Amino acid sequence: MPRMVNIHEAKTHLSRLLEQVSQGEEILIAKAGRPVARLVPAGERPERREPGSAAGRVLVGEDFDAPLP
Repeated sequence: MPRMVNIHEAKTHLSRLLEQVSQGEEILIAKAGRPVARLVPAGERPERREPGSAAGRVLVGEDFDAPLP
C-alpha cells in the first residue's frame, strides 16, 4: 500500500519525497485524511517522434471521409 502524507508534510519534505519516488515508491498526498493526488515515478521518456515516419505503412480507404448511413 502506498504511503500517505498530508499536504503540509508534502510541501515541507518535497525533495525527500521525490527521492523516495525516484527509487520506485508511490506516495499519496492527502487533505484532511482523504487522498487527493498520487506521486509516482515519471518513467522513461518516450522516443522522439519524427513526422512522416509511418509513410507507406498506413493505408486510408478512398471513402474514409464519406458520409455515414
